[in-house]
Amino acid sequence: MTNPMSTFDELHAVATLGPHTPLSDALRALSLRPFLAGAQPWAATRSMTRVREEASLVPPGVEPVRRVVHKRSSALLATGPGWTLLVERSHDGSARIMVTAAEEALGNSVLKAALAEAVEADPEAGQPAVTRFGFWNNAPWGARMTERKLPACRWADIRRNYSQPVARALDRVNTTELATTRGRLILLHGPPGTGKTTALRALAEGWKAQCRFEYVLDPERMLGEANYLLSVMLGGDDDPLPRKPDSPRPFRLLILEDCDELIRSDAKRSAGQSLGRLLNLTDGILGQGVNLLMAITTNEPLERLHPAVVRPGRCLAQIEVGPLTPAEARTWLGGSGSKVHLSPQGATLAELYAASGAIKEIRVDLAGGTDGSYL
Repeated sequence: MTNPMSTFDELHAVATLGPHTPLSDALRALSLRPFLAGAQPWAATRSMTRVREEASLVPPGVEPVRRVVHKRSSALLATGPGWTLLVERSHDGSARIMVTAAEEALGNSVLKAALAEAVEADPEAGQPAVTRFGFWNNAPWGARMTERKLPACRWADIRRNYSQPVARALDRVNTTELATTRGRLILLHGPPGTGKTTALRALAEGWKAQCRFEYVLDPERMLGEANYLLSVMLGGDDDPLPRKPDSPRPFRLLILEDCDELIRSDAKRSAGQSLGRLLNLTDGILGQGVNLLMAITTNEPLERLHPAVVRPGRCLAQIEVGPLTPAEARTWLGGSGSKVHLSPQGATLAELYAASGAIKEIRVDLAGGTDGSYL
């Protein structure tokens, strides 16, 4: 029988470039030729932020053989004996490089030389703590994730914002070891203004050593387009967290906010295949072999959600985040609690912040009327 590996030398690649194809795509195609032909079978990629403007990202003394400059990005191709280097840079100071080489040791030496003193010192040293989030959207050129830093939100600092049953449930979630859990879906449901998003921000800070949090800006589109979904599911070439060789890929959690129409009881009829893909990501074939979790927030009451979403075994946590009781609300307000009228149902977190004066509402009268508008 013919060894399939021996056919690699005969492998040919065809790149089709149209009149509107970005020239950087041509560089990508050129950079892969030695890898596909088998002359440089080793490859690695690195992504960076805070790249120095003056850094060339090529080994010293090497001149690029091709260079493309766009308004907001640039790309270059450099080669040497037994190696090829592709560099793609963005106007925001981020960059991605790919190296192919005849041997691993050679490829690593090229990477080391290209990255030497290329990154600025971390400006966050000594600054207030931040939590990193990835934000996905489907741009015209394909799925893209942009990293942003938000002020860190610690669970111990916000625990008082939740009623005792909710706080205890969130205690358990925040102390969960993901390597031993079975459920892949976190469902937070309840009225607006009760702190569902804030709870997820605190969870991102508490889990940052074992999980990366990624926010999907257009969840309906992600679940409706197979290519976009696959890109998000695979999450790019680089691991979100450092890991030892041969260890499993770190966990990632996708946040889908306000997905009422995707998970309510009539979702199968109104959202087409989106519900099925959503469920398949959590415990179906699509999610197998990928350490991917999902967090969904919705304002819908539990009884209006699709039974497949809340069936036993699917959820790591299923928590109704409701208002604080009147007693809890008065404790939250402290000395001003006796001056605030509270309904028998209590108060949401948003209402408490407004009552405490932490949120100011500016109203203007329109044509002398009594109704106003927020500014």
